[in-house]
Amino acid sequence: MKKRQKWKKNLMVMTAMTGLGFSVFYPDFSTPTSAVGQPDLPLPKEESFSIVQLEVPNQNAKDKLLELGIDLTHRASENNGIFEVDAVVTPTEISMLKTFGIKVKDTLVTEKQWKTRAAEREAALQQETNLTAAEDSLKILRANHYTNQSETFLYIEAKSTAGASASTALTATWTENGVEKSATLSRKVDAGEYLYHYLEVPVSTIPASVKLESSLGGAASSAVTEWLGKDKPGNPQTHYVKDFVDHYMDPTELYERAENLAKEFPDLVDIIEMPNKTNGYRRLAQAQIGSTQENSVVVTSKAWGHEGGNDISVEFKNPGSNDSSLKINVEGKKVLVDLANNSSGQIISTAKQVVDAINADSSASALITANTYRGNAGTGTVSSATVKLTDGLIAPANISRDPFTVKAIRIGKHRDGSKPGVLGYAQEHAREWVTPLVTIETAERLLRNYAHDGETKKLVDNLDIFLVPSTNPDGAHYTFYDYNMQRKNMTNYCGPAQSDPNNRNNWGVDINRNHSVGSAFDGFVGASTTNCTSGTFAGPAETSEPEAKNIVWLADENPNIKFAMNIHSYGGYFMWSPGAYDANRTTLPRPTAGEEAFYWAASDTILNDIQDYRGTVILPSRTGPVPDVLYSAAGNSADYLWYEKGIYAWDFEVGADLWDKETQKWKPVGFQPSFEEGHEEAMEFANGLIGMFKVAYNQSKDHQRPTSKVVPGGGKFTGPVDVTFETSEPATIYYTLDGSRPTFESAKINLSGVREDAEALKIAKTTTLKWFSVDAAGNIEKNYNPISKDKSNYNSATITIK
Repeated sequence: MKKRQKWKKNLMVMTAMTGLGFSVFYPDFSTPTSAVGQPDLPLPKEESFSIVQLEVPNQNAKDKLLELGIDLTHRASENNGIFEVDAVVTPTEISMLKTFGIKVKDTLVTEKQWKTRAAEREAALQQETNLTAAEDSLKILRANHYTNQSETFLYIEAKSTAGASASTALTATWTENGVEKSATLSRKVDAGEYLYHYLEVPVSTIPASVKLESSLGGAASSAVTEWLGKDKPGNPQTHYVKDFVDHYMDPTELYERAENLAKEFPDLVDIIEMPNKTNGYRRLAQAQIGSTQENSVVVTSKAWGHEGGNDISVEFKNPGSNDSSLKINVEGKKVLVDLANNSSGQIISTAKQVVDAINADSSASALITANTYRGNAGTGTVSSATVKLTDGLIAPANISRDPFTVKAIRIGKHRDGSKPGVLGYAQEHAREWVTPLVTIETAERLLRNYAHDGETKKLVDNLDIFLVPSTNPDGAHYTFYDYNMQRKNMTNYCGPAQSDPNNRNNWGVDINRNHSVGSAFDGFVGASTTNCTSGTFAGPAETSEPEAKNIVWLADENPNIKFAMNIHSYGGYFMWSPGAYDANRTTLPRPTAGEEAFYWAASDTILNDIQDYRGTVILPSRTGPVPDVLYSAAGNSADYLWYEKGIYAWDFEVGADLWDKETQKWKPVGFQPSFEEGHEEAMEFANGLIGMFKVAYNQSKDHQRPTSKVVPGGGKFTGPVDVTFETSEPATIYYTLDGSRPTFESAKINLSGVREDAEALKIAKTTTLKWFSVDAAGNIEKNYNPISKDKSNYNSATITIK
């Protein structure tokens, strides 16, 4: 019943912080000399300043910074003898520092930005003055208790009308074992916007209630309830098999496992080969010849490494005769470069000259291309050397270097589109090793429990289940065998200046930033469109990557898919749309109040199932729409599925932090924890994925039409009235106030604020309110037909204001 459109915005916004870049212009500082031979220096002009990150090549250069009195900030780091130091500098200082080998790596803040921020600060101070001028009011959003693996916690979220001011403090008070306890709440702000205050503390006993007081005099109280609730009574499972993964699996093994399942259960499984093959676990072969940036030459094969590039060698040699010229010869797969020398037999060929000669020779350029190092002028003299090109890939031979066919495991008794579809897909980010195990464990459980477990049979008989174990197989292979922190795929969109072997771990596209809704190309925050080595590089265009195209294709080809789970790690989050906001922190359109209520209701089922395995609680502070609990992720796939396809789409972040009782701190688990921990995460989140299947099943059997009413109802009132809606289940309200019949084009009831309840309608004059409700299953209240004008059985209430 949803009517979706493509949420694109043509925004004129500031460049997001990821990928921020500024050009620095260096003036001509040639200085005329006076008659007495001294420089005739002009008066210095007033210059703008910037805060930049300097790349300092060694300790001597760092000492020179101090000697010159450069205005350094307090931030500095060192890596392999190279320092990164932040400094406040002018263009003249930047030009001077270049002479000492110190270069600008990044511009952090310009003077213009600083002035803008100063103005924003003044505005914020004024806002704080206005906010704190009177007593504030408090609203407790939730007061929960929950017990994790080893501790019981009290969790509180609340809002203050003066919460935008950092000086507004909220204090909670409660009683444990007859002793009054208190603690100050933390203030949660994202991108400069106040969201709420929160508190999470271990408790020895569960308090019955909490009281909140503000430093401005506001107060509120609430009963403490259990987060997620308790399992409903019922018959325990007497025979349910699980635990089918015993090690981390690379994509080749994952898909072999999938094919074997299809062979074993042909009546329940199909393997869908998706049409967009990946680039492949492959690279061009390369070598870098030279010891400095000025004299280095980078050579790259035209053929992939495994298709001949790895067989190429390049030799720079001194021909041994004086006054010789630069010459190129090719013998099979060997490129011979006879370097030029002078009358004394010394080599005089520069890196740039060698590069130009190789690229100009038709035989050599058929095998390789040559470049100076990262755009260097290449004025340094090269040396004799022999190198063999290599693609650098070290995976065993059974890992194919060819383009990879991504597959989906389709499980169901009826795999013809006649049953509601559910999708679970993993490993968009290559380094997240646990996530594919969730899909494989889930597939094994569904198939191996089908014959004897009634709950499993019910799900498989009534749902069309799609599982994609590894969306990004190339990057995943790379993270297993070459570089374990690889996040992106392996397609290199960098130009020659950034395509030397030292950058090989930075190439690729973030698949979960490559989609077309809320993308960085439309001004949304959380990805880079310009920096090809950024960890969140969005690619050259929206949906440019085959890995992203495959998810789009799967949703297009199977319109019966109604629910989806994008499985990531780590941190223990459970999130949904909107997933992105722009530079003004304007999010993609938020779900209606009814849709949001359904997300929360479904979460109760899914998170309870996760908790059942070993007691892991996905915290309320990490549950909700992405911007409310994490950050903006421009161009993510879940937003595409929700806004373009109307699919209820969640994001798992498996790997919740573990509580250390000794240190009384949470400990992160990482992308690749010990398998002992990874196994536990796979088990509990397989529970959660099956929990989503339960949600889908229950919705498919929901034929009960929702009911709704307004509070207060129709009648006569002496002044303005705040009208709210009550529904029998999570449902979207469509309404009109002008006397017209409500349709799907009418206004909808939305949330009153971030993590708040449904909005109230303020009725200030006599009004006839007309409305109907639609639940998540598409059932319309009273069987009303909003499209046809034949029926008028919508709800109506007249509120008379005297």
